[in-house]
This record gives sequence, structure tokens and C-alpha cells, in this order.
Amino acid sequence: MRKIGIVLFVTGLALVGWFGFQYWNGMQAVTKLDDDVVKQENVQGTMSLTNDTDETSNSDVNDVDGAETSTEEQDNKPTNKTEKPSFDHQDGDEVAQLVMPSIDLSFGVFMGTSDDVLAQGVGMYDSEWTTAPDQGGHTVLSGHRDSVFQPVGELVEGDSLFVNYQGEDYQYEINKIWITDEDDHSVIVEKDDPTLTLSTCYPFHFIGSAPDRYIVQAELIQKGDFLNLD
Repeated sequence: MRKIGIVLFVTGLALVGWFGFQYWNGMQAVTKLDDDVVKQENVQGTMSLTNDTDETSNSDVNDVDGAETSTEEQDNKPTNKTEKPSFDHQDGDEVAQLVMPSIDLSFGVFMGTSDDVLAQGVGMYDSEWTTAPDQGGHTVLSGHRDSVFQPVGELVEGDSLFVNYQGEDYQYEINKIWITDEDDHSVIVEKDDPTLTLSTCYPFHFIGSAPDRYIVQAELIQKGDFLNLD
């Protein structure tokens, strides 16, 4: 019995050490923000645009790829998934920065959502239904609930999220937060409007394999130069 107890004790220490290392490793991609990380004058200007005419707002939001596109042209764009540009990154590449000003945190974003990638931090989905921010579709970011994405539970509707991708800042506003089953296939889907979705397991402090998913969805407000990330 004593030997069994020793084995269990050593095994427990090993598991604690392993999960502790995993937590530490993932948190290396999380940065506490300074108060002035968001250029307030630019954000205020951006938010004011949403109160202008519908024509102005639609032009700003639909112009995600840098080209002026009319609503009629948008409607006539081909929807064949095979025509969607593929991500020009390798799995594990750090490709973006996710900024949550309301909770003063910034996250490194890596390409892919494999176990190895998510061990580094936040992962960006690469699928036939998802796109990078500059492609104007559905950008989905995922992270572990017990490390990098545990703070997403503090977000509320109306909070701003920023993604810095290839030198451009994309500002989103959270419009929906919900909890769903892990087998819900309605989350990672193709979207016509520029959308950012954050996904993590739920409950946050559940021991073992969590059965649900915590989803944060945000709509694109504007793109530009909003962040002080130097």
C-alpha cells in the first residue's frame, strides 16, 4: 500500500507539473496592456461613423479588402467556397494580435487550432468556412479555457475587440455572447458580413473535458490604425 501511495503521489506531482507548464507556456502569448494602447482619438472617430447614414456605414464595413465595392457588387460576388483565398501561413506561425481593451489584455494569435498550436496561445481557424480579417468573412479564434481564453468570460456585449493583422487594425464590437453544446455545428460557418468569433470550452473551471462551448461574436466596425503595440 505504501508503494502504491508513493506512485500515486509522484504521478500527481507529474500531472501538476505538466499542466502547470502547459499553462505557463500558453500564457507567454498574453500581455497586460497599458492604458493608452488604443488611440482614443481614432476610435472615437470610428465610432462616430456608425452614426452616419447607412450608405456611409455600409461602405466602411464592406470595404474590408481595401477596394471600394458597391452593395450591388457585393451581392453579385461569387459564393463558391473554392474561390475563397487560402491562408498564406504555416501552422504555428504567429499571424496576428488580439486586443481586448475592456480587460486590458493582448493575445498573440497563431495559425491553426491543433493541440500544438493552442499550446502556444490563441489559434486562428483555417477552414473552407473561415477567413482572415482582410478577406471580409468569418474569422474564428479559439483558445484554451483554463489559460489564455479564461478572461473572455469577463467580456460583455458592446465591448470592442481589435485584431492587428498584417499591419492593419480591425475594430469589432461584441453583439452576442452565448453558451452552446460542443457538437453545435452552427458556430463555425461561412458568413457574408465581416465577423469575429471567439470560441473556448465551458465551464471555465470544469475539471476534465468540458462539455460546452463559450462563444463571443462581434461585428466589424472599422479598419485603420487604432493601436499602440510598439
